[in-house]
Parts: sequence; C-alpha cells; structure tokens
Amino acid sequence: MISIIMGSTSDLPVMEKAAKFLDEMEIPFEMNALSAHRTPDEVEQFAREAEGRGVKVIIAGAGMAAALPGVIAASTTLPVIGVPIKGMLDGLDAMLSIIQMPPGIPVATVGVNGALNAAILAAEMMALSDNELAAKLKAYKQGLKEKIVKANAELSQVKYKFKVN
Repeated sequence: MISIIMGSTSDLPVMEKAAKFLDEMEIPFEMNALSAHRTPDEVEQFAREAEGRGVKVIIAGAGMAAALPGVIAASTTLPVIGVPIKGMLDGLDAMLSIIQMPPGIPVATVGVNGALNAAILAAEMMALSDNELAAKLKAYKQGLKEKIVKANAELSQVKYKFKVN
C-alpha cells in the first residue's frame, strides 16, 4: 500500500494526480490530510504506525514551509517522496524546504506540483518486488512513447511555407 498525505485538503487538486495514477495501476493506497504545524502529534503517530498498517512508500505533499515530508521521514524508515506544492514563490520555497534535509533523514523530491511523478516513483519502488506491477509500468511507459510517436507523425502533416520536413 502507498500512503498519500497532504498538509491540507487545498492540496488535493495537485495530489489527486497521484491518486488517479495509483487507481489506474490498481495499487491500494490511503489518503490523509495532516499538518506538520497544526497537527504535529497526529503526523508523528501516522508516520510511526504506517509500516504496521502495511504502507510501503509515503508520498507527502506540502507547500510554503513544507515541513510535512521531513517530519514524516524523521519518524519512519519507509521511503518518503516529497511533492512541493506551488504557492508562494511559485513553489520554490516548498521545494527547497523538502530538498534540504539533514543527513540521515532523506526525502526523495519531485518537481513542483509533481504528484504524478511521485506516484510513478512510488510504484517503481514497489515494482522491485512485484513482477505484475513492473509489467504494468512497462506498458504505461510504452504508452507514453506511443503518444509521442503519434504526435510526431501528426506534426509532420502540419505545413508551413518554410518548413522542410
């Protein structure tokens, strides 16, 4: 199981991209809203108990000070993937807060609003011990390739006066 956690339900429009991908891949997940600053005890309890609930990877989205992924990582040995949420400073503040973790408390970090990539990375981690999931991910990435090949073929039909291909 993968856990998606966000600092506030206002982050749901970004984090739901992870949920939709996990649904598509048929990967069980849970989704919670907990704040590192407003509900610190609940966040630490969540992190300490995650492994016992069967969680294998945690995706944590946060904006502004973006403490949530680091606080979770400090209380578990499970892999944590941080998703900086765009807000102030176009999400750069959140990204830097998540990336700059102290030694011993790693948080993998994707780009600003990169919840889809976080879900793909989490699925890839789980696929290391799940051949069926690995096959689904290979098919997904093949589909990405096919979309670009099709788009390039369509682009070749677009005509401009000085276009040479």
